[in-house]
This record gives sequence, structure tokens and C-alpha cells, in this order.
Amino acid sequence: MNIEYLEAFMYVVHLESIHKAADALYLSQPTITARIKTLERDLGTQLFLRKGRSMILTEEGKAFIPYAERIIRTYRQGKNLFKKENRKNEIVIGANIITSQYFLPFALPLLKKANPELRFKLISASNEILLEKLLQNQIDIAFMRDTPHRGIHKQELLDNSVRLVVFPGHPFERQNGVTVQQLAAEPLVFFECGAFDWNRVYKLFEVSKLEPRIEFLVDHLAVAKSIIRSGNGIGFLPYLSIKQELERGELIEIDISNIIQINQPIIAAYLENSFDYSKIWNDILITVEMFNEGRQREKQLAR
Repeated sequence: MNIEYLEAFMYVVHLESIHKAADALYLSQPTITARIKTLERDLGTQLFLRKGRSMILTEEGKAFIPYAERIIRTYRQGKNLFKKENRKNEIVIGANIITSQYFLPFALPLLKKANPELRFKLISASNEILLEKLLQNQIDIAFMRDTPHRGIHKQELLDNSVRLVVFPGHPFERQNGVTVQQLAAEPLVFFECGAFDWNRVYKLFEVSKLEPRIEFLVDHLAVAKSIIRSGNGIGFLPYLSIKQELERGELIEIDISNIIQINQPIIAAYLENSFDYSKIWNDILITVEMFNEGRQREKQLAR
């Protein structure tokens, strides 16, 4: 039995697709199929039922999952013994774009100050790529959207909910309760980058049979914020990107929880039994607390 066959099996289980598993492992689909078939032959049982392009786990396949996970985990632990000799003083952090841009510039200097013996490497990528790199042990810890994958330890750390913001002095600032009709009448700045599901916002107007005034459709947060600050529109933006502007009073948040709430927390995730930087984990929690409070208390990280 080859460890690569087990990894192919678990990738198909996680991603529910031979095509996606092949992309994640940088292999061809026939190679993944051949590895699964060889594994089934070695085990003497069928792990998947194939219906068109769908791969459905058999009862035997479901029963085999914890054993495959255990073998892979043990192999990775042994492999990590040698890896850590080469980079024992390095920690690789992966983060989605918004977290990389708005949280980690605050956190990394504090983490370095608390752990001067460590070198920190940052990889910014989409949530999908972060998950792949995490599963392949290419990063130690990932800041990303929530994921249901097995074998991953995760903890919700940062609030990145979508907020409605306006420029100071906007009429909404003095109003209690905003209606969908009033929102639809305002010039809107829509920021779209795939970081969160905008269907919820579109659906808000669709259900009310209203057509929103989307005056600006942009794919850059700085542009969206600049347009809103200049008084040329209002918009829905992720909290991490506007936290400083809200604290400085450059943007004003309008409570619209009565009509819509879009929660999208950022989690910290790592493979179970593979991330052993317990001190770093505690320091990360401290930096998150400091970031959320909006002030620096570096002395908490002093050792």
C-alpha cells in the first residue's frame, strides 16, 4: 500500500470529486483514478460507487476513512521530524487577501517581537488554495473562511462580517432603522472580489422587487472606501477592511440588522497533531485580542 494512494483517496473524500482532487494534487484525473483502483485492489473492497462524474463513498469506504487518516497523519508526523530540522526556526502562515492586508501587518511585528528566534513566512492566497497548502503541509497555520474538512483543527478568531457604511453626515446617520426601499434609492458602491457571497445582498433587493442603484462596481477595497468617503455613494464592505476608518470616524456604520446580517468569520486552521507551536498559538490569541480592542499592548507579549 502506497501513501500516495491513501492521499488520493482522502482528497477525493474531502473534495468529493476526482477532478478537484487531481487539481489539488497537480496530477491528471486518470492518475487519481488509477490510484483509487489500486488501493481498492489492495484492500479487496470497493471504496466508491461511481455514478457518472460523481464519487459516492460505500459503507466500506466510510469505515476506512479513520484508518487512512491515521496512517497519513503518522507518516506526516515522521516526515515533519526531518522537515523541522531544516526549518525549525520558521513558521509559515497562510492568509486570505483581506486578512493579509488588514490584520497580519498588525500581528506579525508583535509575534516577531515575542518570538525573536523565529522567522515568519507569509503566503497570501485564496481560501481554496490555502486549504490545499494546509492539507499538503506547505503552511503551518491558515487564516481563512470556515471550512468543514475533516482532520483540521480550527478556531474562530476575527469578525469580518459585511457592514453597511456611509460618509459622515449622511442622513442615515441620524435615522433609526433603514428600509430596503431607502437602500435601493441610494447610490451604491459594490465591492466584489469573491471574498464573500454577494448573493445575500442581491437577494435582499430581489425579494422586495426593487432594483438597487449600483453606481460603482469595483474590485479594489481602497477604491470602494475612497468613493464612499468622498460622499459619492454608500456600500457594503467587510469589517476588517474598514475597522480603522470606523475608529477614526472617516466612515460611519449603519445598523441594518433588522433587514440583513452577513456573518463571515475568519478562522485560524491547522492540521491536527501537526502544529506544535503552542506558544505561538497563545501569542496569536493575544494579538487578536489587541487588534479587536483597537490599541496596542505590546507588554502582554513580553516574556
